[in-house]
Amino acid sequence: MEFLRPATWDEALAAKAEYPTALPISGGTDVMVEMNFDVHRPSAILDLNRITELTEWEITGDVVRLGASVPYTRIINELSGPLPGLALAAHTVGSPQIRNRGGVGGNLGGASPAGDAHPALLAAGRDVFVEVASHARGTRLIAIDDFYVGVKRNSMEQDELIRRVHIPVADGPQQFSKIGTRNAMVIAVCAFGFALHPKNRTVGTGIGSAAPTPRRAVEAEEYLQGVLAERGLWESGDLLGAEVTQRFGELVKAAASPIDDVRGTADYRRHSLAVMARRTLTWTWNDYSKQIRSAA
Repeated sequence: MEFLRPATWDEALAAKAEYPTALPISGGTDVMVEMNFDVHRPSAILDLNRITELTEWEITGDVVRLGASVPYTRIINELSGPLPGLALAAHTVGSPQIRNRGGVGGNLGGASPAGDAHPALLAAGRDVFVEVASHARGTRLIAIDDFYVGVKRNSMEQDELIRRVHIPVADGPQQFSKIGTRNAMVIAVCAFGFALHPKNRTVGTGIGSAAPTPRRAVEAEEYLQGVLAERGLWESGDLLGAEVTQRFGELVKAAASPIDDVRGTADYRRHSLAVMARRTLTWTWNDYSKQIRSAA
């Protein structure tokens, strides 16, 4: 097995071009598990830990440019204001040791339906982009909705690496909910991300671990956006009503296509998603209503 350890981003892209099948590693929280159990044995390892720009973030305008290797712990401590949904999801990732090492780039590269970052990224809006690059073709941005193409498969080319993720700064409340077989250090049975976007009068959803890929509940988003607009609720912040939260939960449930596996049944996943959708909607709307009343 070849071990490649570039010192710069350009060196990393050149190494990936020369060894297209090389497996990138930074935190290694998923990769090393697979290697230890001999699930995956790559021909080459591409160690990205010397590339400091991957561990940096900045806010440009209304967008957070999040380096692929910024650890979850730093997302929690430094970005809970601009990225509240992702910070909440980061809280649920593994143990403190895992959160100190793992980052969003690894979740995206692995593209597991159970990755905790995915629902929060989808809920953050359609203006979330994954920045990838190759030595031959340069840099391109992939919309988050186009990134997931199958079970543990993404839309990157073999010679590309993830550099950063572009995520809009939150302009409204966001939430994340996860069901597991225990309270901590667990792979999600299912997960749900939700966000209110008052500036453009939209809502965002993200379903995890309940379909072949992370996905939105598009009909649920459209239904709720219609209700909020028709009833003037964006302006008033008045109560949604039980029928709205109930219907929203049903539409989220219908958007999933889960399977039975060792962590849970498909029926349990659907039921849990409906409950999580109702709860996260209620939590975020309560927060939004408080903001409206405070501003009045």
